[in-house]
Amino acid sequence: MKHLLFSVACIMSCSLPLQFLMAQQKIISILETVEVSSGQRTVLCRDTSHFEAPNWSRDGKYLLLNKAGKLYQFQIDSKQWNTLPFGAGLKANNDHGFSPNGELLAISSGIVEKDDPAFGKGSVIYIADAQGGNLRRITSLSPSYWHGWSPDGKTLAFVGQRNGEFDIYSIPASGGTEKRLTNTPGLDDGPDYSPDGKYIYYNSYRSGKMEIWRMEADGSNAEQLTDDGYANWFPHPSPDGKQLVFLSFMEDQGQDHPFGKDVRLRIIDLETGETRNLTGIFFGGQGSINVPSWSPDSRYVAFVRYEVIK
Repeated sequence: MKHLLFSVACIMSCSLPLQFLMAQQKIISILETVEVSSGQRTVLCRDTSHFEAPNWSRDGKYLLLNKAGKLYQFQIDSKQWNTLPFGAGLKANNDHGFSPNGELLAISSGIVEKDDPAFGKGSVIYIADAQGGNLRRITSLSPSYWHGWSPDGKTLAFVGQRNGEFDIYSIPASGGTEKRLTNTPGLDDGPDYSPDGKYIYYNSYRSGKMEIWRMEADGSNAEQLTDDGYANWFPHPSPDGKQLVFLSFMEDQGQDHPFGKDVRLRIIDLETGETRNLTGIFFGGQGSINVPSWSPDSRYVAFVRYEVIK
């Protein structure tokens, strides 16, 4: 979650509209998978709690989601929820994901260091063990929101607000100096590496509407991939590098990606350039597919949709 400048900061981005909706009616979160070849959808879980942003574990056995500031494993076979054993200070938002070898997690969270003047505020990036624990801070500046991990495991791609502008940055996974990769007016967001490490896919408002772009991993040679009637966000290449899934809002949201809108998943064949609908329209947006959610075999995509029960 991000973009305080555009009314979508970590807490405010979905909690204000969500609180309004919850005060008026009941919201149900629904975790689904969709088979890419057939479009067949499978509901894994329906729950009255608000959860977001599924990541598929590297062994394919569970999905990682955030709920109320904590991270949970949802076991696909048993349908069991397991809470990752982080301390009470963790305030995870919906930007999190696995290292290429599956042993580590990148987590965007409010600051957990009590000696930091911004304790509990903003968002910075942490690295932790995949099963919980050993949390260590990577970015010093806030707000910072993780979105991608280079395939060699050495570099993180993230979105940061610096001097009032949201741009894409990279930083060593071990910590160090961040590097600015985009430098154009308007929001750049959602960076995710291609499996060969050559490209970073992202969404950008630089053309006057939110569209999918890609650039080389050093930030050079940016090119626009979509130009249509949708507002397009959060591109994620498949592990085999053949397809790109992303979230499309039915109406232009400007530089905002709110909760509670009509959206659908769409997909680009990266070999032919053909774009098609992966799902029909559903109620979602913020929290549906912010982070990489492909199955390890590139056959399925996990996402969250919501229902309003009046």
